[in-house]
Amino acid sequence: MDHLSYAQFFPAPYRYETLPAPESTFWSWRGADIHIARRSSPTAPLRALAVHGAGGHAGLMWPYLALSERNEAEILAIDLPLYGDTRELAPRKVRYRDWIDLLTAFVRAETDNDDRPLILLGASMGGMLAYEAAARSGRVAHVVATCLLDPADPAARRAAARWSWIGEHAPTLMRALGPAADLRLPVRWLADMANMSADPALSRHCARDPKGGGVRVPLGFLHDYLTFQHTPPETTTTPVTLVHPAADRWTPPELSLRFLARIAAPHEAIMLENCGHFPIEEPGLTRMLDTLRAVAAATIP
Repeated sequence: MDHLSYAQFFPAPYRYETLPAPESTFWSWRGADIHIARRSSPTAPLRALAVHGAGGHAGLMWPYLALSERNEAEILAIDLPLYGDTRELAPRKVRYRDWIDLLTAFVRAETDNDDRPLILLGASMGGMLAYEAAARSGRVAHVVATCLLDPADPAARRAAARWSWIGEHAPTLMRALGPAADLRLPVRWLADMANMSADPALSRHCARDPKGGGVRVPLGFLHDYLTFQHTPPETTTTPVTLVHPAADRWTPPELSLRFLARIAAPHEAIMLENCGHFPIEEPGLTRMLDTLRAVAAATIP
C-alpha cells in the first residue's frame, strides 16, 4: 500500500509500528473524483486533515497522521488533482488556484455537519495551501505546516523552482507561455526533487513515484503558483504552528519564518533538528509528532 512504501524510510522504532490502513473514499468536485484516505472515528473529539505538496500524495502523508494521533483523532489525507488516486477529467487545465478552491470547499463540506475541531497538517507546498484554506473558510482550528513558502516573496520563488532564475523572473517569463500553458512536464524537471530528502534513496523513491514526484504537471500550474497572491497574513485569525526541518536544503527555514512573523493570529516556530525537507530524521521527527499531539490536545474543547 502507498503509505507503507514511505513508512519504510522512517527510523526505528517507527518503521516497525503497525499503522492503520486508510479507507479509500471519493468526493466529487467540479467533475473530478477526489480521493480521500480516511480512518473514520465518530467518537473522536477532533479531526486532522493532511495536505501534500508538489511531490506527494495522501499515502506519503498518512504515516505522520497515524503515528501522531494514535487513534485519538479521526484522520484524513487528500489527493489533490494530478496526484495520488484522484481522477481528474482535464489534467492539462489544472491550476494552483484550483487546489486552493478545492481544499477550501472540502474544508467547508467536512465542517458543514460536523462541529468537531479540524486541524490541517500541510507539508511543503501544502503548508501554504493549508494556511490559505484556513484563511478563506474560517473553519480550521489550527494549521501545522512544515513550510510556509509565499510565492509573492522573490526569494521564496527562487527556492521553489528547480532553476532559481525561473522563480526570480516568473511574473515576466510565465506571461509568455501562451499555448504552452497546457504542456505537461514531469514535476521533477520543475522542482528540486533531489533535495526532497536528506536520504538520497527516499528522494529517488519520491521522484519515481507515479502517484507523486513522478507525475506530469502543466506549465500553467507552475505559472499560477509562482504568481499567486495569498491572503495577507496580517489579516488571518487561525493559529499556525510552523514545524520546519532545520536542515532543509530545498526551502531554507528563514523564508518560512519571515512569513510566519507577519501572521496576526497566534503562531509558533519549532525547528526539527537534523531533518531534511521530508522530515524523517531524529530527533526532529519525534519533535514533530510530539508537536502534532500537543496541538491536538490543546485544540480539544
